[in-house]
Amino acid sequence: MKKILYTLALAITLWSCKTGSTSAGKSNVVDVNINLVDVKDDKVLVTVTPPQIKTDEIVYSIPKTVPGTYSTDNYGKNSEDFKAFDAKGNALTVKRIDDNSWSISNAKALKKITYLVNDTFDTEKGTGFGNDDIFSPAGTNINAGVNFLVNTHGFVGYFQDKLEIPYKVTITHPETLWGATSMTDQDPSKTSDVFTTPRYAVLVENPIMYSKPDYTEFNVNGMDILIAVYSPTGKFTAESITPEMKTMMTAQKNFLGKVNANKKYTVLLYLSTLAKDDAHGFGALEHPTVTTVVLPESMPKEKLVESMKDVVSHEFFHIVTPLTIHSKEIQYFDYNAPKMSEHLWMYEGVTEYFANLFQINQGLINEGEFYSRIADKIEQSKSLDDTMSFTKMSANVLEQPYKDQYLNVYQKGALIGMCIDIIIREKSNGERGILDLMHKLSSEYGIDKPFNDNELFAKITQLTYPEVGEFLNKYVAGTTPIPYDFYLAKVGVSKATEKKPGNAFIKGQVPNITIDKATKEIAVRPESESLEFFKNLNLKGGDKILAVNNKSYNLDNIYDLITESENWKENDPITLKIKRGSKEETIKGNVKLPYEESETFKATDASKEKLKNAWLKG
Repeated sequence: MKKILYTLALAITLWSCKTGSTSAGKSNVVDVNINLVDVKDDKVLVTVTPPQIKTDEIVYSIPKTVPGTYSTDNYGKNSEDFKAFDAKGNALTVKRIDDNSWSISNAKALKKITYLVNDTFDTEKGTGFGNDDIFSPAGTNINAGVNFLVNTHGFVGYFQDKLEIPYKVTITHPETLWGATSMTDQDPSKTSDVFTTPRYAVLVENPIMYSKPDYTEFNVNGMDILIAVYSPTGKFTAESITPEMKTMMTAQKNFLGKVNANKKYTVLLYLSTLAKDDAHGFGALEHPTVTTVVLPESMPKEKLVESMKDVVSHEFFHIVTPLTIHSKEIQYFDYNAPKMSEHLWMYEGVTEYFANLFQINQGLINEGEFYSRIADKIEQSKSLDDTMSFTKMSANVLEQPYKDQYLNVYQKGALIGMCIDIIIREKSNGERGILDLMHKLSSEYGIDKPFNDNELFAKITQLTYPEVGEFLNKYVAGTTPIPYDFYLAKVGVSKATEKKPGNAFIKGQVPNITIDKATKEIAVRPESESLEFFKNLNLKGGDKILAVNNKSYNLDNIYDLITESENWKENDPITLKIKRGSKEETIKGNVKLPYEESETFKATDASKEKLKNAWLKG
């Protein structure tokens, strides 16, 4: 999973028409029908025909947590009107056990269950951080006749002790909508799709997005790629972002080499309007052959492609870990009483490191950009608990205080991967790195062969060097902060400073503008008028910014203003329409960006250049 945080700290911040085969109740198959045609009150009817039940009571559950999310989400809370019936249509006794599970009595007579599913996008309150929101790429959307984001774990559950039984899922949908997925539709009808999976876990890993067909297909080194886009206003199309995606995914395949042998990969991009009932948690969620991405439609194309590059590359590299290399906690995942693995440093951290390393390795960014990213991760990691054991945090990530430290998997986790990479490069004279280690772990373990959590460090040490084991025990399992300067010096890199342009309207989490609650108008904060951008345009505290470059802005589209301002360059011409007191006026001038001096790194030791080049380009 990859979360992207966009913040602005302002003052506000029934029976189915098609139920499937009637003989399924006698077979060893869970037969599911999801009706996307007859949507009532923004709810979808799900009908489940069970396999043969041999117990007097059976429990049906919808997941509490799914792999890759590292959070308690209680997807069952979005299901209601749960009913169970025998062959004659008589209701069986049902008891709701908790948010996610229902107990059915006289289960030997069970022939069908039905329930209604609400979507999660409608209930989101913020960005998906620091609240109980379900992370949007793991959530669901029901927009009748327009778009359905079917993360299958939000619609379909499982019977107790029957996770390994095959599933047949029939989805009836409007003819105008097409389902983008990595699964193969076995029904030639234009209004019905049939998907089969050998077990529940495979179904969970295969989301489907229904919308007006907008997709492209291409092949990268033997892998078929599908890019599907839902853009509510049509601002973006799959074709418009495909060239950048093809360049990036070709580079990823070249970087990974023999690690990945996937034959198909799908990218589902859902673009949010940012309306109250739309998605607000931006980023992506990985699956073995698909990535689900949610981003704001209001982003300029340059920023959208940049975000896609970061989040999709991160999710793609999850092919290595945890989708190939993982512990028993992941292999035998318990959807309603999950036990978490100790090794988020590898699952998320090494994945995030690869998502940055491959870009310098394949020439998509230069050294300066790569060092700047490393410096940013160091700075951000220091805002979190730098003395917390990473393995302890990982194993307890669903609970406080560890839950609040999860974001460090993208910062310190990636830096852990970097340091291990440098140690291996140094000890092997540049011949090998952490990608070589992942190759070996892939051969040692694999998709169907998990490792024991408490044995991984010893195995890594055996496959590499004692110094790697010492690092893992001291800095990953232990509580000692990592001396990054020490490890970067091994490849001839040391601290430096650089001036970077900032955003005119926000610095970090602190805004330079505010909102008039009564009118929704954007106003300059009094303490901001001395800042270069406002001072240059003679803006005063309390001035209302009504329009910029002939586009009107207020609370409803303030995100557009922030994102579009990120594309401004020094001395760009700018025109503002403002209201000072009761008088409106137009101001013309040039953009003066705020510049901030920040830490970065640069290569300073020429004697280490060969090792540095092996690290970045090997």
